[in-house]
Amino acid sequence: MIWQAGRLGRVELAFTDRLGGSSEGPWASLNLGTSNGDDPERVADNLDRLARELDVEQIVRMTQVHGAEVAWTDELEPGAIPVADALLTGTPGTAVLVRVADCVPIVLAAPAQPLAGVVHCGREGLVRGVVPAAVEAMRARGASTIEAWLGPRACGRCYELPQEMVDAVASTVPEARSTTSWGTPAIDVGAGVMAQLTALGVRGNDLGADECTIEHERWFSYRRQGQDSGRFGAVAVIRP
Repeated sequence: MIWQAGRLGRVELAFTDRLGGSSEGPWASLNLGTSNGDDPERVADNLDRLARELDVEQIVRMTQVHGAEVAWTDELEPGAIPVADALLTGTPGTAVLVRVADCVPIVLAAPAQPLAGVVHCGREGLVRGVVPAAVEAMRARGASTIEAWLGPRACGRCYELPQEMVDAVASTVPEARSTTSWGTPAIDVGAGVMAQLTALGVRGNDLGADECTIEHERWFSYRRQGQDSGRFGAVAVIRP
C-alpha cells in the first residue's frame, strides 16, 4: 500500500503502489481512481483503507485535467473536489491526494510555515507550468524553503511520442527531450520536472527515477493497460 514514506518537519508524505486494496480485475487492487470503470464502492473502500493507514480523517482529492490550476483546501466547501492539477494545504490533519497512471506524482513541502501540496504533471502539465504555478502559490503564502519529491511515472526510455509533439514540449522544457530504448522520439517528464524545480530553487528528490510505470506491474499504467487502468497516488499531510 505505502511504497515510500517520509517526513520533513511537520509535513508527512507517502507514495502508494497498487497493493493492499479491494478492487478486482485490471484495477486490482488499491485503485484510487474514480473515473476508469472500477466499482465506486471499491474505490471508496480503497480510499478509506488509505486514510486508516495514514491515520487521517480526511483525504481531499482533485479532478485532474492536465492543466495548471492550483487549489487550496481552505478555500473549498466541505466535501468539494476541485478541478485542478495542484492541491495545496496549510491545514493540519487535512491530507491531499494526487492520482496518476504514467504522469509524475509530486509532493511539495514548506516545513517552516508549514505548507504542503501535491501536483499532477504529465506532458501537458509540464508545458503549461503546473509545477511553477504550485511553487509560486506556496511562496505567495509565505513559503521560504520548499522541497519536492517525485514518484514513479513513465520513463524517458518508454514514453514514445511523435517527433512534432516531442519538439513542442522540448521548445518549452528542453531537458524533457529523450529517446526510447528502441531509438524513437520520446519525452522524459520526470527530467523536465526536475529541471523546472532546479530553475525555481527547489530541491527535488527523485524517488521514482528507476520505477517506470510502463515497465513494472507494481504500478498502474494507462499506456500499458489502456482505459481500464487504475490510479496510484501520493499524499501529503501536515501533522499538528
